[in-house]
Amino acid sequence: MKGDFMKRKVVLYRGEDGYVIAEVPSLQGCVSQGKTRNEALKNIKEAVSLHVEVLMERGLTVPNDETEVVEIAA
Repeated sequence: MKGDFMKRKVVLYRGEDGYVIAEVPSLQGCVSQGKTRNEALKNIKEAVSLHVEVLMERGLTVPNDETEVVEIAA
């Protein structure tokens, strides 16, 4: 799978410190941040790659990205 093209849904939001937080719901615990949106996306891309690499090294299943993102009125 390493080197293969993967797409993952990423959730971005502002943290209390003003940094942009990036989370990948399909990869539990895969979170990164950056001072800007672009930096956060660059960092989460690297985090996803490393996360998947570790899962594969440990012989664990790499989850599919079957996350559905919806908006609700609250």
